[in-house]
Amino acid sequence: MSPSYDHVGPIANSIYDAGVMLQALAGYDPTDPASIDVPVPDFVAALEKTVCKLRIGVLRSFFFDELHSEIAAAVENAIEVFRRLHAEIREVKLEVSTDRTLASAEAYAYHQSFVDRSPELYQPATLARIQSGANISADDVLRARRELEASRHAIRRIFDEVDVLLTPTVPIPPPLIDDLREHPENLRPQELTMLRNTRPFNVWGIPAISVPCGFTKDGLPIGLQLAAAPWREDAVLRAAHAYEQATEWHKRKPDLVNF
Repeated sequence: MSPSYDHVGPIANSIYDAGVMLQALAGYDPTDPASIDVPVPDFVAALEKTVCKLRIGVLRSFFFDELHSEIAAAVENAIEVFRRLHAEIREVKLEVSTDRTLASAEAYAYHQSFVDRSPELYQPATLARIQSGANISADDVLRARRELEASRHAIRRIFDEVDVLLTPTVPIPPPLIDDLREHPENLRPQELTMLRNTRPFNVWGIPAISVPCGFTKDGLPIGLQLAAAPWREDAVLRAAHAYEQATEWHKRKPDLVNF
């Protein structure tokens, strides 16, 4: 969608599996101009390190806004789990940009030839979103790029105060497909809400992970998001693994019969 924001990572059944997969994925690729040559730690070994002195920053402003009550309760319980693991919990605040200028311009640049050739292959709402990037000026793109670099420089300072950031993964339970089919006008608003808490970490360009931390009363999954400084995937995995080992949520599965 957007080379400035796109990031790759594994989906796995456990934090250990995620560490193994990341170990295989990580590393410098000299044939990729976007690849950066930095040392790759032993991600699996990082899982065994204690979190007793870990400083966890809770981002309430923006990320907890209009939070579904069951998700709020699950995340507060997760914070208490970290307290019991003797992690230090701190409340922190960050400015969060919601500007989509650069993402829209880059998405249009990538998809333009496909859109021109076969627009009927796109869902109408998706096609309209892509085409919205056609009228963004070069000056606006340059401005957005400068602001992106400034935000990525600024985010590093927060990690002088904390080791890991904590938020809900999404602020609402996942919507049902049948409901969206019946009310397609709700698709985009629901999508924006679902992406609200994860998108800033793509903007900041820092590693993040989502781990199970509960279910709603209807059996829908709830996620806890943890993030760390650039190139500190080991810290993310360590915190996530400690939480996983202290809880049972990763062993439970939703009751799909009800859906």
